[in-house]
Amino acid sequence: MSEPVLELRDIERTYVTEADELHVLRGVNLVLMPGEIVGLVGPSGSGKSSLLHAAGLLERPDSGEVLIGGIPTRDMPDRLRTAVRRRDVGFVYQFHHLLPEFDARENIVLPQLIAGVSQRRAVERADQLLAMLGLSERASHQPAQLSGGEQQRVAIARALANSPRVLLADEPTGNLDPATSSTVFEAFRDTVREQGAAALVATHNHEIAERMDRVVTFADGQLTAYTGP
Repeated sequence: MSEPVLELRDIERTYVTEADELHVLRGVNLVLMPGEIVGLVGPSGSGKSSLLHAAGLLERPDSGEVLIGGIPTRDMPDRLRTAVRRRDVGFVYQFHHLLPEFDARENIVLPQLIAGVSQRRAVERADQLLAMLGLSERASHQPAQLSGGEQQRVAIARALANSPRVLLADEPTGNLDPATSSTVFEAFRDTVREQGAAALVATHNHEIAERMDRVVTFADGQLTAYTGP
């Protein structure tokens, strides 16, 4: 039996403000298996982004454990956590954050070069991902020359460039119209599965959420079973 690519065990996170303490994560538990795409729904401001940040090693939880590929990470030194994040985690956001001066291919090549991949292999990988996402003919176009849906597909390719174990997506279709959202999500889902990764996707779009392998609801700092919109 394959082991989880991501496991959250009893994750707690509290933010202290001048006025109060905000308990954002209250004993969160979640397991993602290889190839699994899990939807994360919940009200705005509920802490979904904080959950993704903890899962992606961008924030250290107050207690509990985040395991990536079975390896505990909470007590790792920052340098090692950063290395694990760069190797094993990919991120997709609502806004694509592509570098405007680089074309689509270069935006996908760059994170690979940072990871130590050769230029030749990085270009090959970029072209492979662009083809999978139906963007081969747009490889030499800069972000401003692409539609919103094309920009987001390039962002998905960039997130998958270094073959992460897990992809974390925060409202990846939230800035797109319904038809484009559907197209982008299908490309995202198919490409993640073909790459053998797993994905946790925060979304307000219940129609898209219900097309994932399973959905969990996040509210009051905890995950519960999804019961529909």
